[in-house]
Amino acid sequence: MYGFGISLAHPGTEVFHCGVTETAVAEPIDPQPTRGRTSLLLAYLRPHWPAMLLGLLLGLVANAAGLATPLVTKWVLDTLGAGGSLLQPVTVLLALVIIGAAISLWQWMLMGGVAERVVLDARSRVIRRYFAARIDQLAGRSGGELVTRATSDPGLLHEASGSLVGLINGAVALVGTLVLMGTLDLVLLGTTLVAVVVVAVLMGLLLPSIGRAQEAAQESVGRLGGALEGSLRAIRTVKASRAEQRQTGLITRHAEDSARHGIQAARRAATVWTISWTGIQLAVIVILGFGAARAERGLIEVSTLIAFLLYAFQLMGPISELTQNMTAMQAGIAAAGRLREIEAIAVEPGSQSTGQPAPVPAAPTGPVGSESGGVVLAFQGVSARYAPGAAPAVRGIDLEIPRRGHTAIVGPSGAGKTTLFSLLLRFLEPEQGRLLLHGRPYPEHTPAEIRRRLAYVEQDAPVVPGTIGDNLRFTHPDAGDEELWAVLRAVDLHDKVGSLDLGLDTPLGATTVSGGERQRIALARAVLRTPDVLLLDEATSQLDGLTEAVVGRCVRQRSATGAVVTIAHRLSTVLDADQIVVMDRGRIRATGDHAALLRTDELYRDLVASLRIGTAGPPAAPETDRTTGSGTLLVPLDRLPQE
Repeated sequence: MYGFGISLAHPGTEVFHCGVTETAVAEPIDPQPTRGRTSLLLAYLRPHWPAMLLGLLLGLVANAAGLATPLVTKWVLDTLGAGGSLLQPVTVLLALVIIGAAISLWQWMLMGGVAERVVLDARSRVIRRYFAARIDQLAGRSGGELVTRATSDPGLLHEASGSLVGLINGAVALVGTLVLMGTLDLVLLGTTLVAVVVVAVLMGLLLPSIGRAQEAAQESVGRLGGALEGSLRAIRTVKASRAEQRQTGLITRHAEDSARHGIQAARRAATVWTISWTGIQLAVIVILGFGAARAERGLIEVSTLIAFLLYAFQLMGPISELTQNMTAMQAGIAAAGRLREIEAIAVEPGSQSTGQPAPVPAAPTGPVGSESGGVVLAFQGVSARYAPGAAPAVRGIDLEIPRRGHTAIVGPSGAGKTTLFSLLLRFLEPEQGRLLLHGRPYPEHTPAEIRRRLAYVEQDAPVVPGTIGDNLRFTHPDAGDEELWAVLRAVDLHDKVGSLDLGLDTPLGATTVSGGERQRIALARAVLRTPDVLLLDEATSQLDGLTEAVVGRCVRQRSATGAVVTIAHRLSTVLDADQIVVMDRGRIRATGDHAALLRTDELYRDLVASLRIGTAGPPAAPETDRTTGSGTLLVPLDRLPQE
C-alpha cells in the first residue's frame, strides 16, 4: 500500500465576521505519547480485523510467490546449462507470475474496500458526535475546522488503514529476501546487510521530520479553511468594507504557509527515496563486482550470482513498502489523535453519538399542566455561566411561564435574555438552581423530550438545505401538505409559495428568500403541530410593518391556547404581552404588564422612551436606525451593561 498523508492539528482558527478577526479557540487535548496515539489508530482499524487479516494472508502468499521467482529462475538457468528440458521450470515460473499477479489484484481490491470503510466509519462517528454534542462544545470551534475534522482528517486514514498490513508484508518480504540471499552466498549477504543498515538508519532519522512537516502543513490548511469559511459567510460585509484584497492576502498567506511546509515534507520524502534507491543500487553494483570475482574463481555459480542479483533488485520493493507505510501510518496516527479529540467532546444527556439515534421518548400522559398548576416552565434560583471561571451570564433567576399567554423578555443587550432560551432548550446547563417543565425537573426529561415540547425560532432564522416543504417539515417529517399550507396561511406566505412554479417543492437557499420571508418560514415551521411553548428570538426584527402585524396576529392566536415566550429589542412587538420580564446585568429586575412597568420600573420607562412610545394611545413605530434601516432599540448609553 503506497501513499503519503498529512495531518491537521491546531488549537485555534481565525474566523472573520463583519470584517472583524476573531479566534475560535478549541479546547486542545494533551498530546499523547506515540504508543498511545498508535493505539488510537488501531481502535479505528479494529472493527475491520477479519478483512485486514485476509489481506495480510494474501500479501504473504504474494510475497512467497515473489521470493520463489529468483530461485526458479536459477533452476531455469541450471537446467539450461545442463541441457535438460525447460518445460517444467518455465511452467513453474509462469505459474508463479500469474498466481502472484492474481493474488496481488485480490489483495489490492480488498484493502481498497477496507480503506473506504474505515474512512466512512470515522466520518460517521464524527458526524454523529457533532449532532449529539452540547452546543457550548461546538460554539468554541470555527465551522471551517469542524468541517475539516469530518472530511480531511478521516481521509488521512485511507492510506493508514493498509499501513499495518503493508508494514508486516514489507518486513516479512525483507527478512525472507535476506534469508534466501544468505542461502545463496553469505559473503554477498554481508555486503547487502551493510547497505540495508545504512539506509534504515538514515530513513529512521528523516521520517519523523516528514511527519512534523506534514502536520504543520495541515495546521495551515485548517487555519485557511476557518478563515475562508468565515469570510465567505460575511462576504457582503467584506465587499461593503472594501476589504476584498486584505482578506484575500490574509487567507492566501495561510495557503502559502501550508505550501511551504508541504514543500519541506516533499523534500524530506525525496531525500528518503533517493537514499533508498541509491543505497540499493550501490549495493547491487558492489554485489555485482564481488560476485563476478567469486564466480570467476569458481566460488559460486553464475546462476547463483544472477539469482542473488535478482533478490538484490527485489530488496527495493520491501524497503519502498516499509517507507511508504511508515509515512502513511504517521499521518494516520496524527489524524486518529485529532479525531479522538472530537470524540472527547461532551454530549448531551441521553445522546448516543456512536450508535443509532436515541429513541424519542413517549409523550407524557395526562392533561398538560395538571402537575404544575397551569405553569408550563419555571426557573427556581437559576444561575449559569458559559465557561468555568467566567462571569455568570444569569444569576438567581426566579420566573414562571404560564401554560397560556404571551411572556415577553426585554432588556439591554447583554442582559441575559438569550441565555434564558439556552437554558430552556437545554443548550446550557444551570450551575445553580433548577428548571421545571410541567412540574418535573429538567434532569428527569431527556433533551429530546424537552425540545419536543418547545418550538424555537432563531433571530437569524437559518434555512436548512432542501425545498420549502423540507424546511417546513424539519421538525415533523410526516406532516401533510394540508398542514403546511395551513401554517403558510398563518404567516401570510401562502400566496407567495402558491405563485411559485414548484410550490412546496421549490428549492430553498439562503439567497433565494428575503430575511423577512426566512423568518416567516421559520415561524411556520415552529407553529406546525402546535407545540406546548413557542420561543421567539426577535421574530419580527426583519419584517415590514404589515407583515409584522400578521406575525403579531399569529402570536396572539397561539398565546390563546399555549405559551409564547418572546425575546424582543423592539418593544412595540410586546406591548400587548400578558407578562413582560425586564432583565438587566443577568438578573430579573421587574415583571408585570406594560402599564404596571411604566409606573414602577425606571429602566423599562427608559426603554419605552427611547422608542418614543407614548404611555397612552397607540404606540408609535419604532425609530429607524439610519445605518441599517431596521427597527432597533435605542438604549441610552448610561443604561448599557458595564461588563
